[in-house]
Amino acid sequence: MERETCIALCALNNIFGYHPSIAFKLMEEAGGAEALFNGNPPECSHPELTDRLNEDSLKWGEKELERVRERGFKFIPYGDDDYPAVLADIDDPPLGIYLNGSTSPAEIFSLRPAVAIVGTRDISPYGSLWCRRIVKALADASVQPCIVSGLAYGADGIAHRTALEAGLTTIGVMATGIETIYPWQHMELASQIVRTPGCGLVTDYPIGTAPVALNFVRRNRIIAALSSATVVIESKKKGGSLMTAKYAVDYNRDVFALPGRLDDERSKGCNSLIGSHMAEIVTSPEELVEALGLKPRSANSGDRRSAFYTRLSRKYGTASVQVAVGMAVFDSPGIGYEELAAAAKVPYVNVLETVGMLEVDGFVTTDLLQRCTVNDR
Repeated sequence: MERETCIALCALNNIFGYHPSIAFKLMEEAGGAEALFNGNPPECSHPELTDRLNEDSLKWGEKELERVRERGFKFIPYGDDDYPAVLADIDDPPLGIYLNGSTSPAEIFSLRPAVAIVGTRDISPYGSLWCRRIVKALADASVQPCIVSGLAYGADGIAHRTALEAGLTTIGVMATGIETIYPWQHMELASQIVRTPGCGLVTDYPIGTAPVALNFVRRNRIIAALSSATVVIESKKKGGSLMTAKYAVDYNRDVFALPGRLDDERSKGCNSLIGSHMAEIVTSPEELVEALGLKPRSANSGDRRSAFYTRLSRKYGTASVQVAVGMAVFDSPGIGYEELAAAAKVPYVNVLETVGMLEVDGFVTTDLLQRCTVNDR
């Protein structure tokens, strides 16, 4: 793409980032991106935006591209050969995207399928367990997809990390400038994504953009657009993941949701998606892989249960209390201590000691509310 056009689109992305459809309409009327800066832009119902179509904005665009180049990032304008085709196909595509990755845009946005994994930041042990299982099942598919998520706490971070551990590529879509990692606790995760071939960080926000709440809604449409399907792990009734699911539906993408307990706030959004027929229910990771057309080849849940039982038995002996408690946790992710005592038929006082031992040995994890899940490896 010609440099002048790239500068103009970079400037337009800064001006019309929240209203790209207006910019596309104006470009069509004016005859191109550069033509909008000739001092006589078409009439628009947003004069506060068209007033910024001036020489100062073009100079800003030129400096922005210099900043991008100096820091080792890439700016990919709409219409460029490297611009993702699936993103260009939606009604409101970004006028340009910023990319941070160690490999070419073509390799990051290749023709392999992409699956978005999203969910609440306040994820439960149940959600964490099934998020990992779903990503691992996708990694075991005959056709391995790229995992797309938002680099946030909770489901996003788990999806990215599990993808990297399982050998999948992953894309983190950010609600900040490309140089700003939010949350900062994910700095190392972001660095690992950037270093890994085929992976990258993406945003449509200019350098210097801070993580304000409004930005995340705009970010979510890119997550949905880059993916052929969106899987919602856990979501509260008004969670941001529901917006991603809505965008996916609008873009004619498939949506799946992990069901949860009716009284669990973290699952109300997912249950609502399923109940309103906006999402298909996830009944097992293997069936999800089948529904996505990726042809599963991994072991089924029965095989995983058998493998976990074998690990416990080798460590503690087949008739041990550790095996009884560990298998009860496997069968009921998120189970509390009292329910665990009943399920394993073990005195409550022995459950406390046994769970502590299983945690130390890496078999189970317990949260602050004393809910137990297995470390399903």
